[in-house]
Amino acid sequence: MNETTGTVHGSADEAVAVVGMAGRFPGAADTREFWRGLVDGVESVRRFSDTELASAGVPPERIASPTRVPRGADLADADLFDAGFFGITQRDAKLMDPQHRVFLTCAWQALEDAGLAPHAAGGPVGVFASTSLSTYLLANVLRSSEYADAALSYPVLLGNDKDFLATRVSYKLDLRGPSMSVQSACSSSLTAVHLACRALARGEVRAALAGGVSITFPQTSGYEYQEGGILSRDGHCRVFDASAAGTVKGNGCGVVVLKRLADALEDGDRIYAVVRGTAVNNDGSDKIGFTAPGPQGQQAVIREALEASGVPTSDIGYIETHGTGTAVGDPLELHALSAAYRAAGGPAPDCLIGSVKANVGHLDAAAGVTGLIKAALALYHQTVPRQINYDAPNPQLRLDRQPFDVPTESVPYPRATPLRAAAVSSFGLGGTNAHAVLQAPPAPTVPAAPAGATTAAEGTRGVRYPVVLSARDGAALAETARALRALVDGATPPAVRDIAYTLVTGRALLPVRHVFEAGNLEELRAGLDAAAAGDLSPAGPADEGWAHGPALKVDLPGHPLRPERHWIEPDTRTATPTTPT
Repeated sequence: MNETTGTVHGSADEAVAVVGMAGRFPGAADTREFWRGLVDGVESVRRFSDTELASAGVPPERIASPTRVPRGADLADADLFDAGFFGITQRDAKLMDPQHRVFLTCAWQALEDAGLAPHAAGGPVGVFASTSLSTYLLANVLRSSEYADAALSYPVLLGNDKDFLATRVSYKLDLRGPSMSVQSACSSSLTAVHLACRALARGEVRAALAGGVSITFPQTSGYEYQEGGILSRDGHCRVFDASAAGTVKGNGCGVVVLKRLADALEDGDRIYAVVRGTAVNNDGSDKIGFTAPGPQGQQAVIREALEASGVPTSDIGYIETHGTGTAVGDPLELHALSAAYRAAGGPAPDCLIGSVKANVGHLDAAAGVTGLIKAALALYHQTVPRQINYDAPNPQLRLDRQPFDVPTESVPYPRATPLRAAAVSSFGLGGTNAHAVLQAPPAPTVPAAPAGATTAAEGTRGVRYPVVLSARDGAALAETARALRALVDGATPPAVRDIAYTLVTGRALLPVRHVFEAGNLEELRAGLDAAAAGDLSPAGPADEGWAHGPALKVDLPGHPLRPERHWIEPDTRTATPTTPT
C-alpha cells in the first residue's frame, strides 16, 4: 500500500501561482525560445560529429563501434558564467560545477521574470533545488593535475557537492527562507515544487524558487546502446510511438517562482498558471525491482493530487506525462494514468497527452520542472504543442480504449472552449512519484486600491511616476536603458505606471542607480535616452518605494550579464557514461 503526501491548494487562499520562470534548454537560451521550439515541433537532440566525439574523449574504436550512438541534446555555452556579477572569484568559478553556475543564473533571471526583488518581497523567500551528480568534478576537476588529489577539499566540495546548490543561491541572492537540495532522481525538481507549495501553504515563506539542473560532461560523447536498456537505439526519443525504444540524455535547467495566489493577485503579479494540487509518494516494494516503474504507486499519487486540487477532472485537457519513450514504461504509465483519471470521473473530452523528452531529451533532475514549465506555458498561451517523433501508437498503449489523444499538430484553444487545466507527472528511478494539477491563470486585473487610497488614470496631468534604473555599473545601466527604450518603442508598450511599478518593486538594488520621473511614454523615452547616453544629472528624486496606487507587474528586460569562460581542462580525458534516471 502506498502512502501519499498531498498538498491541498483547492481554495483561492491556498492556491499557488507560478509568477516567474527561467531556464536554459537544448536549442533554447530561455523559456521563450523553448516555447517556440515546442510549438514548432523542434527536436533539439542532434548527431555529434566524429571530431566532437573524439574531443569528448571517446576512443577511435568506440567511435567506430556499431553500438555507439553519437547523439544527445547538449546545452550551449555551459562553460560560460558571469562570475563578477555574482561576486565569485575566478578561481572559485573555475572549480564550481557548471550545473551550480547555470542554476544560480537561472534563479536570478526567474526572480527578474517574476518582478520579485528580495528587498521588496514582503517576507522570506525559499529555495528548493535539485541537481544531478557532478560529472564536471569527475571528468574535469579530478582529472587535472592541480586538483587530482583534492576531492575532499573544501573549495572542491563547496563548488560541486549537491548540498550547496540551494544554499549558494540563498546566499548570493540574499534569500532568507528555507533553502534545501531535493533529490529523488528524475522526479527531484517536481518534488521540489511540491515542497515549495507546502512551505507556502504553511506560511513559512512569502515566495519560493523551485527547480532543477542537469548537465553531464562531456556533453558530446554519445552513449553505448544496450539491448533492453533505457537509452534509445537510434538516438531519438519516440514517446507513445510503435517504434519507441528508449530515451536520450538531455542537458538543461529550469526554475519557477511560486507565490500564494492571493498574494500574487494583491501584488499585481503576472501569473502563468495556478498550482491547485500536488502529491508525492513512493512505490515501496510493490514492483518487480528497485529501478522498475510502479504502476500502483503512480496511480495513487495521481489520484491524491487530483483530490487535493479540487479541480474537476473534466476540466483537465492536457497532461504532460513522464513519457520516457520506452516500450515498457510508456504503456505502464498510461494505463496507471487512465485508471486514476477514470476513477476520478475522467478527463476532459479529447484530453491530450505529451512529453517534452522527445524535444529536449531526458533532463534527469530538471525533467519534472521542465514538464511543469511546458504545461504552465500551454495554459498561459492556450496552446498545446505537437508531439514530435510520433507516427503510429504503440499497440501496448491501447490508445483506442484510453480517454487520451496524442496531438500531431500544435492545438490552439478558442476563447469559447479554453484549456482550463493541465497536469504534470514525474516519476523517479527508485520509486518517488510526483504529480501536479494546474489551472489556467486568471485574467490580469489591477489590484483593488487600499481603503482611502486614490489613484489616477494614465496620462492624467501632474501624475508622474518614479522610474528607477539599477545596475552593476554605468555601462550596464546604459544598456538597461537602451533595452527598455526598445520595449517602449514596440507595437504595444506597457503602461508607464506598470513599467515604473515593476522597476521599483521588482528589481534588486544594485550599486549604480538613477531615478527620473515620467508621466507618459514621451517623457519615459526622453529619460531613457538620457540615461543611455550617460546623462545622469540632475539626479531624480530618491527612491522611497512605491506610493502611487495599484499597478501590474509587466515583462521587462533583465539586467545584462557578461558571461566568460570558466573551465578546468582535464589532463587525461575519458568519456563519462550517461545514464538518465
